[in-house]
Amino acid sequence: MNETGQFGRTTLPPEQQRAIRSAVRWEIFTIVYTSITIAVIALVVGESQAMRTAWIEDMLSLIPQFAFLAALLLVRRRPTRKHPYGLHRAMGIGHLVAGVALLAVGLNLAIEAVTGLIAAEHPTIGTVQLFGQTIWLGWLMVAVMAVVIIGPVFFYGPAKSKLAPVLHNKLLYADADMAKADWQTTVASIVGVLGVGVGLWWLDGTAALFISLGIVWDGFRNTRTAVVDLMDQRARTYDSTQPHPLAADIVSYLRSRPWVSRAAVRMRDQGQVFHIEAFVVPHRRTVRVTDLSAAAEGIADLDWKIQDVVVIPVEQLPDEADTGHRVPSRHSAPPHPRGRRLDA
Repeated sequence: MNETGQFGRTTLPPEQQRAIRSAVRWEIFTIVYTSITIAVIALVVGESQAMRTAWIEDMLSLIPQFAFLAALLLVRRRPTRKHPYGLHRAMGIGHLVAGVALLAVGLNLAIEAVTGLIAAEHPTIGTVQLFGQTIWLGWLMVAVMAVVIIGPVFFYGPAKSKLAPVLHNKLLYADADMAKADWQTTVASIVGVLGVGVGLWWLDGTAALFISLGIVWDGFRNTRTAVVDLMDQRARTYDSTQPHPLAADIVSYLRSRPWVSRAAVRMRDQGQVFHIEAFVVPHRRTVRVTDLSAAAEGIADLDWKIQDVVVIPVEQLPDEADTGHRVPSRHSAPPHPRGRRLDA
């Protein structure tokens, strides 16, 4: 990320600049932490299918971080004739890649787990020599899983979940959501290992199936969200639970103009910024260009996420346009004054 905190033609406000720098630091920390975790689990994975599935899940969890950092290099570029809307879709593509990878590998792991259970495969967990003592490897597995979960559940998971709404970044939110849910993987793997220890061999395969189904669910949910966003669905909040309230704010602003009778908007989510098509029915058939320009500037000043604004006078509002019916949502972040436009 460059020093100006630029997203396309928008310079981010100070709060968003601090948030993006913090997000980059947390993503780098996550990559380092997860890489160490992968190496440590590899030393104790043994023949436990649950441990092996948790190990693979850790490898997959690196995809969102690399996708976020790679997309960040592209979204800051200004629009060109070749890419008139900028390259903000790179964040959505990264989200899609992460979702598809999780879905594909999760399905494969689920099939392996079911196959193992049907074949009644009995995993064995042996012993190791540690400081001159013979220790059951299962205790080391349990200890490792209990320690490595501290990072995602208590540190970088909650930290990134606080940054996602500030940046309106769905990839960052998905990354944080998966990290905070890692405790389920840990508990399942520990149960699987202890099940083998007490002779319940099927608990290991069941735990592996549970973990893999969690990966499948994460993959399906993120793939679905990324696909519908890339298909230009109605702009929604960072967690995709509600229509974004900014549309209602824009319509309310337009209706406050003395020359506007009715108004509606089509708001396209480009990834982290919005493209706005505002439709207005004027009181009179003649509309001054200065009024249209002032309305566009006023809309642009409502929120930093608004990068492009087009105000179109019409005789009748399009049926598919948003007329400003607000849907209350406790998840929605309040509008934030936008940063300085580089070209108004």
